[in-house]
Amino acid sequence: MCRFVIFFLTCLSLSNLNAQRQSKEKLSIGVFDSGTGGLTVLEAILSLDAFNNHTGEVGSDGIPDFINESFQYLADQANMPYGNYASVNKTNLLKENILKSAKFLLQNTYESQTKSKWNQKYKPSVKMLVIACNTATAYAIEDIKVEVAKSGTTPVVGVIDAGAKAALVYQRSKQRGTIGIFATVGTVASDGYPKALRFLATKNGMERPIIISQGGIGLAESIDRDFSFFSDSGSIIRYSYKGPSLKNDTYLIDTLLMKAYAFDTTNNRLLCEFDASGKCLDVQLNAPANYVRYHLVSLLERMKRENYTLPLNTLILGCTHYPYLKDTIKAVLKELYNYTFKGKFMYRQYLVPEVELIDPGVETAKEVFTTLRKSQLSLCKSNMMVNQFFISIPNRSLENIELQEDGWFTHKYKYGRIEGAKKKYVKFVPFDCNNIEPMIYKRVKSALPKVYQSIQKYLLIAGCKYKTN
Repeated sequence: MCRFVIFFLTCLSLSNLNAQRQSKEKLSIGVFDSGTGGLTVLEAILSLDAFNNHTGEVGSDGIPDFINESFQYLADQANMPYGNYASVNKTNLLKENILKSAKFLLQNTYESQTKSKWNQKYKPSVKMLVIACNTATAYAIEDIKVEVAKSGTTPVVGVIDAGAKAALVYQRSKQRGTIGIFATVGTVASDGYPKALRFLATKNGMERPIIISQGGIGLAESIDRDFSFFSDSGSIIRYSYKGPSLKNDTYLIDTLLMKAYAFDTTNNRLLCEFDASGKCLDVQLNAPANYVRYHLVSLLERMKRENYTLPLNTLILGCTHYPYLKDTIKAVLKELYNYTFKGKFMYRQYLVPEVELIDPGVETAKEVFTTLRKSQLSLCKSNMMVNQFFISIPNRSLENIELQEDGWFTHKYKYGRIEGAKKKYVKFVPFDCNNIEPMIYKRVKSALPKVYQSIQKYLLIAGCKYKTN
């Protein structure tokens, strides 16, 4: 009798576990970043066809690998960019923001604004977390794994190892060169990529890689229209500007390198402060492409000063925003390879003609697929759920909140907040026609077609009348 009872209870327990697993399989995959950059990772996931969907083996079968899955995306826009917190010694606040983003995707509610009143609405939890942000991966992936372990076994995937693996695969296939890491200041400060590259190289019996890193202050911010680094309506020098300039000691625009920078000066993409004689006293960047130019020249100038002996042949786009400018980055590198001054090629010693740009998104998508199958959470047929898109916005009801003229936190307030204050600094709400800039939608449309289609469908269901065509 005892054996029968034990057998019955064991079967019942296994049955419950199978039922829970089947229920969890139907949940969405959560993806988050400190803005819209992580949408490049989501595009890579939605586009992936690197495996046989039936067997899970490597090899295309003509069917998107995630065709049956649904997704929830969160852009932590109010707290973006994550990459600047380290430079102002706010890594604890950074981790707090990252964990709040992860917890939002794991919970079952979001806030919806209707006639100026905030209401709680139901959303499913997620079965997996994808940290589509290099800085968040570097600083908080272990903290997130500890957090999710409290409530079960939710797999967590980050982007850094995926990018490092792809860079080393390319290095092994070509003549050895310098690996560049073009990332946010925070990601560079974390040393996440160099550590991953060195570890994986040793593990695979490769020579110690030669690495150079460049913190791209202002690039991700300008892509996401951060007023401290970019202004759509800007036509004169701004006091609130925090990017490279003639007066910024940390990020100085070198007047001797103006021909090398070759900044685009049209349509207020470069702002100048003139004196009475017409001389430019200060310069501010006001276009993502100009930030690319500044940082790539700065990287090559460092290679010259530090006497790098191997040319740059691989560049990891270590921020998920940067693939938006992939064509621009490639074109500027080509310009710099051919740049001459007084009849001399200035950078050919430090560049190959075609630098391989590594977008960690594709490798991350592959890891998401294999992790999903390993965790037995893959769906065999579509759950018919629409992909959902959320964004963080300032909590305007909070006392002493400080906002810029564009409605987002001031730079001083954003980085002056105190971690552990238990204040609700932001609200998580759905994408709509007001909290996403029209230019961002246009950029998504041109660069990320599958994500754009998903957002359009979500906006339509949400009743948004904004015309994204």
